[in-house]
Amino acid sequence: MVEQTFSPPADSVLWNKDFLIGAATAAYQIEGAIHEDGRLPSIWDTFSATPGKTLAGDTGEVACDHYHRWEQDVELLASLNVGAYRLSISWPRVMTLDGQPNQKGIAFYRKLLKALRAKGLQTYVTLYHWDLPQHLEDKGGWVNRDTAYKFAEYADMISRELKGLVDAWATLNEPWCSAMHGYGTGHHAPGKQDVVFATQAMHHLLLGHGLAVKHLRANDPSAQVGIVANVGRGTSTDSSAIGQRAAWLFELQHNNWVLDPLLKKSYPSALWELWPGAEPTILNGDMDIIGAPLDFLGINYYFRTNVVSDGKHGYTEVDLEGVERTQMGWEVYPDGLRHLLVGFHRDYPNLPPIYITENGMATDDAVVDGEVHDEQRISFLNRHLEAVNQAVKAGVDVRGYFIWSLMDNFEWAFGYERRFGIIHVDYATQKRTLKRSAKLVTQFLAERSAKN
Repeated sequence: MVEQTFSPPADSVLWNKDFLIGAATAAYQIEGAIHEDGRLPSIWDTFSATPGKTLAGDTGEVACDHYHRWEQDVELLASLNVGAYRLSISWPRVMTLDGQPNQKGIAFYRKLLKALRAKGLQTYVTLYHWDLPQHLEDKGGWVNRDTAYKFAEYADMISRELKGLVDAWATLNEPWCSAMHGYGTGHHAPGKQDVVFATQAMHHLLLGHGLAVKHLRANDPSAQVGIVANVGRGTSTDSSAIGQRAAWLFELQHNNWVLDPLLKKSYPSALWELWPGAEPTILNGDMDIIGAPLDFLGINYYFRTNVVSDGKHGYTEVDLEGVERTQMGWEVYPDGLRHLLVGFHRDYPNLPPIYITENGMATDDAVVDGEVHDEQRISFLNRHLEAVNQAVKAGVDVRGYFIWSLMDNFEWAFGYERRFGIIHVDYATQKRTLKRSAKLVTQFLAERSAKN
């Protein structure tokens, strides 16, 4: 591949010093230390330790050993010249079995957040990035309404403990994945496979979000409060009405299933045509709680999905040939991000400011002579950032962009084979090596700082 540069056009929003550029991680994917300082088991500990659930049987037991190497990682992060760091808190690390604060676990995050602040980095903190305490899953997990209340209690506690150290709280990361992959397809922890479980889990995830918002605003009023949704672009090679409806249904279940309750206080009625009999139990007042006003909406985007009608009420995914793909097998389709952002701006009059909270790609990176040349990633970032720039020019209020991910890490069911980081991690030695993408982003941000 031709050597890439990182050079946003002169009129790009990226040159605006107020447009936030950051990097992101998640607790279970980098921390390790799953048995230390009173941390309780999580559903991902259980799932990844179950034979056949993750590639090569990989687990998050050690991961990037960030729990012990966080000071080094903060120095590396600060050296990139980024303005913010998005991280998550491990619920099982900070709360005891009887719901009390685990001060040893909380102390880790307090030290980390203070160090980030000392480096001038803004802190974007996600409360739930999929690591549900196993003892709550044993009682039904997100299918059990009580878990929403337990999540609110956790949000109340941790926002009191970390008040003043967080610039922006996100309640949930990608509730679609938690609900569908966790309870519908079984691809993620806890590995359940029932669409009725998935729709009920989604409702309780969103209810937990709404309940948490109230506590976050009360306990830490200077912080922004939002949620992070993963979105997908759906298209069809079938130009007929049936084919286009298939694409519409894909986006309905992938995007509107989450965004409509948050921004319209209702679920799309066509969902129950797609999944007959799977309507969740909704109590009076639930939708008002879920639809609490947001300060920001986090958007995670990775790829496009091509679909055709299944001849019934749904669709079937059909891979396109001859398209660029990542190590994950996902199609590289930057215009999908622009298209979705412009569509959300059109369809939701109350759409809050948006941050792209995850965007990036996996490549099979290796260190050669001390260097990592990840040219496809550099090209990927260039094109997706230009898609964001086009959306901003079309009137969408996008205020920042977080690269996924700061460093290679535990990629859930795909273990350690798939590398998303702009920093390479040698898992045998835990040595960190800046990839060429990281060096180019660092250089650009230094140029931007000098220009401003």
